[in-house]
Amino acid sequence: MGLDLKPLITPSYIKLTDLSNRTIAVDAFNTIYQFLATIRGSTGELLTNSKGEVTSHLSGLFYRNINLLAENIKLVYVFDGKPSHLKFDEIERRQQVKKVAAEKFEEALTEGRFDDARKYGQATSVLTDKMVMESKMLLSFLGVPTIQAPSEGEATAAYLSNTNKAYTCASQDYDSILFGAKRLTRNLTISGKRKVPNKNAYIDVVPEMFYFEDIVAQTHLTRAQLIDIGILIGTDFNPGGIPGIGPKTALKLIKRYAKLENIDNIKEELSKIPYDQIRELFLRPEVVDIQDIEFDPINYDKVTDLLCNRMDFSVERVNGALQKLKNSIDNRSQSLERWF
Repeated sequence: MGLDLKPLITPSYIKLTDLSNRTIAVDAFNTIYQFLATIRGSTGELLTNSKGEVTSHLSGLFYRNINLLAENIKLVYVFDGKPSHLKFDEIERRQQVKKVAAEKFEEALTEGRFDDARKYGQATSVLTDKMVMESKMLLSFLGVPTIQAPSEGEATAAYLSNTNKAYTCASQDYDSILFGAKRLTRNLTISGKRKVPNKNAYIDVVPEMFYFEDIVAQTHLTRAQLIDIGILIGTDFNPGGIPGIGPKTALKLIKRYAKLENIDNIKEELSKIPYDQIRELFLRPEVVDIQDIEFDPINYDKVTDLLCNRMDFSVERVNGALQKLKNSIDNRSQSLERWF
């Protein structure tokens, strides 16, 4: 479901070039799920190779990261580990949503309602262990380091931001803010023209940057109070939050009462939520203590072998994208040489 802080905070709009030569900690699962949802055929089916193996995740990771690497953006992908037991209800809810969507997808296909089929198909995405392994392999060949988080990937990504190992986190969700990230970047991997769902219209999606210090200044709240707002409106660890309370009402309540326990009219509902555990999870999450992030050279041959020989990608398209990246790297090298 994701944490809905959007009505309460204001982003700064940036260009990809603003992130040049910066290290970005990417929420891997969040990003790959985007690719699985959006990179599909005309009737909502996932892209596959001749063996029937899914390739949508690899297509997104390759072509989108090529553009980012060409801008000299340094990427590190952080993968989720074991989910907290507090997340089990949300995981079960998501599985049920996908089950219902899969049934509606098949029904729409059978009845020839292909627009509906594509909509339902996007809601059926499942990230398998095989896809995770393939994703890590492709990223390593692209010279993009990966980090295996012990639990929430966003928590470790936020930690990398806090310790200046990364300039910003990249995710479509706002949870990184509650984990204390100095900066959060949205729309990093989906910027550009995008179709409006269920409409014959397109919009320009641009990268957004949220600065933690600005959020504190805008809301006049501490991080602990922001976490309480998250609990009121609902997080992955308490789906649904307190019934009837949206972001703006939550903000008013915390500004007035300072913390959850002081709000008398929610005491009954609050007693059903392990709010102390949720606070602790956000304030002191389990993370990987990374000392240095090492960036390896791109292995062009292995990228081509994986995508073209094993996954049936177009040799012409893959080589064209890799050549674009090579040209960008060569141009940067030549520019540096002129200074010496």
